[in-house]
Amino acid sequence: MAEVADATAAASFAELGLPAQILRALDERDVTVPFPIQAATLPNALAGRDVLGRGRTGSGKTLAFGLGMLARTAGRRAQPKEPLALVLVPTRELAQQVGEALTPYAEALRLRLATVVGGVSIGRQAAELRDGAEIVVATPGRLHDLIERKGCRLGRVRITVLDEADQMCDMGFLPQVTEILDQVRPDGQRMLFSATLDRDVDQLVQNYLRDPVVHSVDPSSSAVSTIEHHVFVVHGPDRYAVTTEIAARDGRVLLFLDTKHGVDQLTRHLRASGVPAAALHSGKSQPQRTKTLAQFKNGQVTALVATNVAARGLHVDDLDLVVNVDPATDPKDYLHRAGRTARAGRSGTVVTLALSGQRRETNQVMTDAGVAPKVSKVRSGEAELSRITGAKAPSGVPLDGGPTAQRPKNHNAPFRGLGSTKDTKRASGGRSSRKSSEASKLAEARKAARVRRGA
Repeated sequence: MAEVADATAAASFAELGLPAQILRALDERDVTVPFPIQAATLPNALAGRDVLGRGRTGSGKTLAFGLGMLARTAGRRAQPKEPLALVLVPTRELAQQVGEALTPYAEALRLRLATVVGGVSIGRQAAELRDGAEIVVATPGRLHDLIERKGCRLGRVRITVLDEADQMCDMGFLPQVTEILDQVRPDGQRMLFSATLDRDVDQLVQNYLRDPVVHSVDPSSSAVSTIEHHVFVVHGPDRYAVTTEIAARDGRVLLFLDTKHGVDQLTRHLRASGVPAAALHSGKSQPQRTKTLAQFKNGQVTALVATNVAARGLHVDDLDLVVNVDPATDPKDYLHRAGRTARAGRSGTVVTLALSGQRRETNQVMTDAGVAPKVSKVRSGEAELSRITGAKAPSGVPLDGGPTAQRPKNHNAPFRGLGSTKDTKRASGGRSSRKSSEASKLAEARKAARVRRGA
């Protein structure tokens, strides 16, 4: 491998040899100065070299590989079901983001781009490929299904990109990725981007990349200097009150929990407290997930409550706060969660809520992630909590109707919209009381009948 030192940032994209159509499209979007990984990678990508890029998520990788791929595909036309370039990514959300990011530049070059992911109509995607698409952005599972159905053939793909390769391997996609790589043109260009180069990723590099140029720019295997890390040690019964006050802040916040059930519970609780919250996890349909992300990006939803699915390549502009309601138990998961903020050179804050019994494990995860957080004990309503996160009391006005959320009695209690048996009876419209009254009248009538018979 040819190791390349970090490139001196080019003054403009015009210096990198891109086609005039792409330069115009960049200029229309006020994208003029390339990020370091773009300046380092694009000349090699344009020259057709295999590229191994090590850069943290949010460092500008999409245009680093995408513009070179589009420029090299310009002027060619795909046959039905036979794309010319392929981008593989681990999640539906990332596939859609990559597709959206590259579409304006593809259109400038009159290239057709199709996004192929699970959770939506496979028939519609097959029709797009049948009509012809030069560029396909895909998750491995759905692309595998289309190939099995003979809806896609990869024999003419001469440029293949693996984005977030470490995450694809972590999620169990390695067999499908290798099967796909075995079907593309063996003499084609390969570009692989990954935050880490562990065993599985190294296997892909060794087997499928030819003398790659290596660019290590802003690697995410270490913590980002523009992120401020905090651990809040919270008292169990106060944990949800702290979470709710943070979620009620002015501005968006991304909150991570470990399970889909926990995400749904917290989302219901926040909405009952007056916080515009929405849930994101693998149990949601793709249209639901797409709508939720759009609402979070446009500000209709201010608190996005998610499992780790949202840590995989999710990009939201100007997100300055991430909260681990459930602490990450793996350093790579922590860094990917944290990587949702402080993107593209901006700053951000990551807060982890830890019970006293979780402190040792949380400290070890942070150490392994290369993070030295500031640790503080906090309670709901405190000025320190507000100073760091912008926390404030929620409005308490439920967003979906129904009673106001009650605070759980302990940290293991589920979130309930109704706080007590009395509340439940009130919510049922007093049916229990009416039944009691009717039973009493019936008993009195029977007693009167027995008296009459005795007479």
